Amino acid sequence: MLPERRWTDQRIENILGNLLRAGVLLSALVVAIGGVIYLLRHGHSAVDFRAFRGEPADLRNVHGIIRDTLALRGRGIIQLGLLLLIATPIARVAFSIFGFAEERDRMYVLFTLMVFAVLLYSLVGSA
Repeated sequence: MLPERRWTDQRIENILGNLLRAGVLLSALVVAIGGVIYLLRHGHSAVDFRAFRGEPADLRNVHGIIRDTLALRGRGIIQLGLLLLIATPIARVAFSIFGFAEERDRMYVLFTLMVFAVLLYSLVGSA
């Protein structure tokens, strides 16, 4: 029979560290792939430094980013990588809620839920 694995502070810290590393590495990989695709398609284009052109409107919302990613457009893939980078600390906070709940630490669950609510509000509520 397998030994019971308890949720300890050390175990939670290890999982959170691995979660952050995996999120950052995945994000970097996706951005790099998008950058290569973008450079292969647009690397020969002349650059006009006199006029600033922001991101196209389709790359300013999640639906447009997903659509451009599925169409294998470099800029969309780069934006998806940046979304993954933003999602990494949010996933960390969400897992922290679970970890503290498993440890039955109600005070930290409450504080982490408040942090999670602020993060979510800053992403969706302020738009």
